Amino acid sequence: MKLKTFLLGTCSALLLCGFANAETLTIATVNNGDMVRMQGLTEDFTTKNPDIQLEWVTLEENVLRERVTTDIATKGGQYDVMTIGTYEVPIWAKQNWLLPLDNLGADYDAADIIPAIAGGLSVDGKLFAAPFYGESSFIMYRKDLMEKAGLTMPDAPTWEFVADAARKMTDRTAEINGVCLRGKAGWGENMAFLTAMSNSFGARWFDEQWKPQFDQAEWKNTLQFYVDLMKDAGPVGASSNGFNENLALFQQGKCGMWIDATVAASFVSNPTDSMVADKVGYALAPDTGLGKRGNWLWAWSLAVPAGTQKAEAAQKFVSWATSKAYLELVASKEGWANVPPGTRSSLYANAEYQKAAPFAKMTLDSINSADPTKPTVKPVPYVGVQFVAIPEFQGLGTTVGQLFSAALAGQMTVDEALKQAQDVTTATMTEGGYIK
Repeated sequence: MKLKTFLLGTCSALLLCGFANAETLTIATVNNGDMVRMQGLTEDFTTKNPDIQLEWVTLEENVLRERVTTDIATKGGQYDVMTIGTYEVPIWAKQNWLLPLDNLGADYDAADIIPAIAGGLSVDGKLFAAPFYGESSFIMYRKDLMEKAGLTMPDAPTWEFVADAARKMTDRTAEINGVCLRGKAGWGENMAFLTAMSNSFGARWFDEQWKPQFDQAEWKNTLQFYVDLMKDAGPVGASSNGFNENLALFQQGKCGMWIDATVAASFVSNPTDSMVADKVGYALAPDTGLGKRGNWLWAWSLAVPAGTQKAEAAQKFVSWATSKAYLELVASKEGWANVPPGTRSSLYANAEYQKAAPFAKMTLDSINSADPTKPTVKPVPYVGVQFVAIPEFQGLGTTVGQLFSAALAGQMTVDEALKQAQDVTTATMTEGGYIK
């Protein structure tokens, strides 16, 4: 009897020790729909990995970027897995701030990741972040309102067509705005949209000698066109609207068109959340005939900071969340239309996905049409479609974004915003040694 009691006590202690020794991964992520959905499905991961517990830090996009950048640069060690974007990966990997993802498991199939997406997340052939979803940007529009305006949306429209259509679809008495575009200040908010838009107008951030170009006609044409269009056909308070705010407006039937991330297509076409789910059409981002469209290239990805003490467990989670099996899990729970898009070639060869997602082909076409190595009409010394892949851009892009948001709000003129953008960018680039 004493022996039996001792054994039971030992087993209980071992069980308690096992629970006490379970690793807790702290995961910093963005508050968008796909990431929130993932949190609801993590029982699948913890059931398969009972020795790993998960703690989530879910933040608005601008706040997330600020927190994870501060933490990794100061080696704070707060997070074991970080949600970061295509901008950060090459810069941080070269600083040795990220661990290479070389332990994702034998069945992970990294070769299946869409090449354009994988290329932006790799340095010297090594993957430093795994894409949770990839995206470009395109036009989502109300087919019924387009028809009512007597127009037919081309697959590849011009900005002139979009502006004309937006003004004709606007109905202030019915609270319908012809177009909803990002206005919230931030290098990854309004400047993601405006930088991509400017590419299609022939603009660029810098010439080949790193001289800022906001004093050139191409930027004046871009910003003036945007401000005038939003004044005539955009929502009230547009300077406060980012991705999530415009998503809500579109789902509520208050936008005729929305030019934004391709990933939004599954949300606007979901009848559970969108009042206009059965009325949405898709088209490529607009151009001006110069050879570049106003679409970007991005991936929200999961990376493991070099400061973590839980690298093995962290890579297990990253592998689970970005695997083919995860796409199948989402499909089994919420349907193929709701799986995270833009990461794996096999998804776009999947007949069930093609059938469930009418936006699939346009998404892939948009991703493939963006070239981060040649993002502009004129040559530039940088890579990045809607960003410039230098460390200074995060702060610089947000500062310029604040100026352009103020111009949209009518707090300064377009000319004033561009002059201040030119001055602050010149000062930053001179201080950084880019301009001799």
